Amino acid sequence: MSQFNEFSGVYSLLLTPFNWDRTINYKTYEEYVAWQAAFKPQHLFAVCGSSEMMELTLEERIKCAGLAVKNSDGVPVFATANLETDFNAQVEEMKMLEQQGVKGLVFVTKGMCDKPDAMYDYMTSLASNTELPIVLYEFPGLRPHLMDSVTYGRLAETGKFMGIKDTTCKLTEIKQKIAVQGDSNVLQANIPFLYDSYLAGARGVVATPTACGADLFVKMWDEFTKGDIEAARKTHQHIIALDNCIDSGFMASAKYLVSLRGIDMNWYTRGSHELGAARKRSIEVWYDWAKEEGILK
Repeated sequence: MSQFNEFSGVYSLLLTPFNWDRTINYKTYEEYVAWQAAFKPQHLFAVCGSSEMMELTLEERIKCAGLAVKNSDGVPVFATANLETDFNAQVEEMKMLEQQGVKGLVFVTKGMCDKPDAMYDYMTSLASNTELPIVLYEFPGLRPHLMDSVTYGRLAETGKFMGIKDTTCKLTEIKQKIAVQGDSNVLQANIPFLYDSYLAGARGVVATPTACGADLFVKMWDEFTKGDIEAARKTHQHIIALDNCIDSGFMASAKYLVSLRGIDMNWYTRGSHELGAARKRSIEVWYDWAKEEGILK
């Protein structure tokens, strides 16, 4: 196997734009998906944590996934598929997503990581109901969420699980998963260790700032995979600055940066993220600097 494969690379997260009454603005969503796809990431990730997936109904999740496929210009779309509480309902959830044309499914770890054998049985049983590739997701919203490397290695060996969105934020544990990834892909969510994890053998990224700065992540990935390690290191510095810019109330902050970059999206969320005047101004100043330095358009 070559070092990278069709499931390696940048997975750009998709935000969910809301109207003032917190209904979904589907028109803006379609424009935003097309904007994200234009950066040519390897994948788009609909129905994710940054999409506020836990605040969306099943109907909304399925519709968002379908619209992502429709507006993706051929970029493969993955979507979280096991948010329903009942196993049989999760199977139906998977089938509904398949009918929308997604190219892969994402399974969250469902707060089962303190019961590795039970989690293994659950994951493999659920996976037996689909032919689509699956990426695992250590979703912090359902704890305990961090999968041990032994269990990940066992799941990777089945050939059904193509990767994992690792959210450990600890380089030692990232490397433990990399050691057992085999033909699968450890996909990094932690920005400070992104460059280090690439050097250690991680095969991609699934991180919050891709929702508003996917072009930087695609640039870094292209530089790294082409062997220009020094250029990738410098681009990582710019990504660190982006991450710090949107870190506080990141869903609202990311939406505001998207609006500054030309998509008519307001910052509203269904959760607790807010955006005051000072925070807006901070993002505006940072974005002006990024444009002046040629970091972002």
